[in-house]
Amino acid sequence: MIKKDSLLKGTLILAAAALVARFLGLFQRIPLDSILGKDGGTYFAQANNVYLFLLIIATGGIPSAISKMVSERYAQGRVHEGQQIYRAALLFGAVSGIMMAVLLYVFSPFIVTEISGYPGARLAVQAIAPSLLLFPVIAMMRGYFQGRQMMSAGAISQIVEQIFRVITAVGLALLLLSIGFDNEWLAAGASFGSVLGSIGAFLVMLWYARKLRRQDTADEAMQATIQREQKTGIVKLRLKTIYGELFRISVPIVITAMTVQLLYMFDTLLFNRVTGAYYSAEGALAALNWLGIRAQGVAGLPPILAIALSTSIIPAISSAYSVRNMAEVQRQGSLVMRIVLFTGIPAALSLTIAAVSVTGFLFEGTGGSGIVAALTAGTIFQITMMTTNSMLFGMGKQTSPLRHTFAGIAVKVAGSIALGPFLGVYGLIIASTLCFIMITALNLRVIRKEVSLNVLGGRWSRYILTVAITGALGFGVELGGRILLDPLPDKLQFFFSAACSGLVMIVSYFVLLVLLKIVTAQDASSFPGPLRKVFNVLLRRLGGKQPQAHS
Repeated sequence: MIKKDSLLKGTLILAAAALVARFLGLFQRIPLDSILGKDGGTYFAQANNVYLFLLIIATGGIPSAISKMVSERYAQGRVHEGQQIYRAALLFGAVSGIMMAVLLYVFSPFIVTEISGYPGARLAVQAIAPSLLLFPVIAMMRGYFQGRQMMSAGAISQIVEQIFRVITAVGLALLLLSIGFDNEWLAAGASFGSVLGSIGAFLVMLWYARKLRRQDTADEAMQATIQREQKTGIVKLRLKTIYGELFRISVPIVITAMTVQLLYMFDTLLFNRVTGAYYSAEGALAALNWLGIRAQGVAGLPPILAIALSTSIIPAISSAYSVRNMAEVQRQGSLVMRIVLFTGIPAALSLTIAAVSVTGFLFEGTGGSGIVAALTAGTIFQITMMTTNSMLFGMGKQTSPLRHTFAGIAVKVAGSIALGPFLGVYGLIIASTLCFIMITALNLRVIRKEVSLNVLGGRWSRYILTVAITGALGFGVELGGRILLDPLPDKLQFFFSAACSGLVMIVSYFVLLVLLKIVTAQDASSFPGPLRKVFNVLLRRLGGKQPQAHS
């Protein structure tokens, strides 16, 4: 039986799945970094970023819109309308998938030659294009399950997708390497992994859809609701009406959802044009490879929880806001921001501080570790941007984050043009961070007009002190570890330095949160189970009050 999930449970399910998926995706980059080399790695990064950008255009806001529309209909007992929305979304996913796949394949020579300036990426882009046939439909199905507050289906499909993708990508690249193909074909083989990943994910979603259909048939409460609808008259929604509402909600979400990928694609496709005055041809190729393969892979880890929260909070806030339960909207919004603060920031901080060891352990050498650190540090504001965007979507204020995104992108473009020629890749990263900060600040201003979020109250100065002390301790341990463990093989040296640094930062961070009374017993009682247990022990051992069990 597929059970409904609460906000916290749904978030944990999605976060766990995203964590596994991201680690698998990062694991894929480790052997590919050695197999593909600089040229092949650049081609693979180009294909992957273009594909992800188009995928967001085809699906980015639709699943969230479906989630919102379906959750509202089921909450109001309008089951048939929710099912009609689902069928219409599947039709859209099938059509858009075919169109996107064909367009990407046909226009790949133009994209890699005229825009990116790396014609060798053509085969990689064409190899990844067929995956767009199924992923839009998969996204629609995930959105429907999220609207029903059943997160496990999308989570399992996401993990299966990554397993298929990694095995195929690495396996094909190794096979082609052993046969003697060049870097263009190696990158194409690695890119083709996405196609097998889409097939695996689709099969999982089909299995869950069949299971849910049987469950709904056997659900007495559901059947009673359907019978009431039949007596009062079932409203037949026209496709025009459904798509009108769907696009009205989803278009702003699409544009805001593709912000990060748009920035990544901007940096990779226009890298030479923006930073040409700073690098030599060889230097630009190395920096772009480090950015696309190493930095963007590692920087994808800290926002995992925020992505899960952003997905699960939309139906939760939408349901409360639709009946004007503003107290619940405030509670959910404050809780989400608090969880993001207490978990997302230490994740980004740990990877930033230990960037040299993390890069050296995961990849061949420490080249690009400064780029990894800079891009990962900026994800702190990416996390707050994503979370506040979703809060506004749940409150039905889609146009606000849309306007704010345009303002942020303008800052990114202007900042990149101004800083790129003088700071190279770091100028691009600074411009991206300024974009995230701008959008977050504008979002919070609109949210405060509706509800007053209570995140930390008067504890902000103590929290900043906690982050500063934690970062300093982690830096000292990481640097000392590399010096003391220098006689060891490089991989072991980097592993132990990164592990010790991360452990020290995590422990000191949570201890300081309690010692400085930043986290109270009341805060801890509302946290997810694993996090609540950690603070339960710390509050008791360090002299605070023990948190009560969360009902």
